[in-house]
Amino acid sequence: MSHDLTGGIVVNALGVLDNPNAVASASASAGLVQTSDQLTIDARTLADAHASGVTAINVTLGYTMGDFPPYEHTLRELDTWDAIIRTHHDDLTHIRTARDIAEAARRSRIGIIYGFQNAAAVEDRPERVATFAERGVGVIQLTYNQANQVGDGCMAPGNRGLTPLGHEVVERLNEHRVMVDLSHSGERTCLEAARASRQPVSINHTGCRALVDLPRNKTDEELRLVASQGGFVGIYFMPFLDASGHARAEDVVEHIAHAVNVCGEDHVGIGTDGTITAIDDLDAYRDRLAEQVARRRAAGASAAGERSDTFPFVVDLRGVDQFRELARLLERRGYSTARIEKILGRNFYTYAKAVWGS
Repeated sequence: MSHDLTGGIVVNALGVLDNPNAVASASASAGLVQTSDQLTIDARTLADAHASGVTAINVTLGYTMGDFPPYEHTLRELDTWDAIIRTHHDDLTHIRTARDIAEAARRSRIGIIYGFQNAAAVEDRPERVATFAERGVGVIQLTYNQANQVGDGCMAPGNRGLTPLGHEVVERLNEHRVMVDLSHSGERTCLEAARASRQPVSINHTGCRALVDLPRNKTDEELRLVASQGGFVGIYFMPFLDASGHARAEDVVEHIAHAVNVCGEDHVGIGTDGTITAIDDLDAYRDRLAEQVARRRAAGASAAGERSDTFPFVVDLRGVDQFRELARLLERRGYSTARIEKILGRNFYTYAKAVWGS
């Protein structure tokens, strides 16, 4: 198989568009939350994204955690991303439909999917889903690691499942054709939301708990249910893929292979949870990482497996060649060109057609 990715669709179901080496981004990464106006989308960011072959990225915006008013902060973040795309209109395009993904590939643009990693901004007003959908939000993750008003995150001790308000929010997400993302959710919340949804749901960035028993990874029951309803599962490039915390590219391949075995080859993709532009000075980053992990832990927002001695990415699967390298490793695993193309982006594209339409 050719690894130039030319003409293919590569979708990162959860990623970051940023130059982490820039002063503003490096400073922000040591804090509790990095907001969209702290991201550095400069010439290198854009050149690296183009060079990587990526077609579209689900970027996190809006309230995830921290001392922000959730709804107001989320509206500001939407304004920020609208401005970013206007400023870089020759390079970026806002993805609202599956057809937009194909058009981004045709025009050599980087498609930006607006996504939330927490439904907290809905607060107790599910009608806000309509507002977010009108603004072009395509993905709403129900919870982050902790509990919120719609359900429990994977680190919430109660594992209480989807709340009555959560059921109403899922119904509104279906009504407005917004993806229901169950990444970070607790097991009961995940299962109950998947069963409640009238449309296929997704777990855009996760690993397989059968391989590594950590809360951020999903059980086979969760994976199988999502796939059985026509949904999508993205495997991340995160330390949770290895019990030691030092995940390698081979671990990504193992988790993809397990997910394919459980879900079938039509329902598995990637959601790296990282940047395309690589961090240049890993030693300096390691010094900042301890502070970042400590802040997340103190805020109750961290997940089991987050440690100051492990990078929050796969060190040998990063930078502009990460997707080509993954394709090479999957080919070496014996995967066909067609299966690799599905995993790199075609499966997300098919899922997007089912939820967003054309």
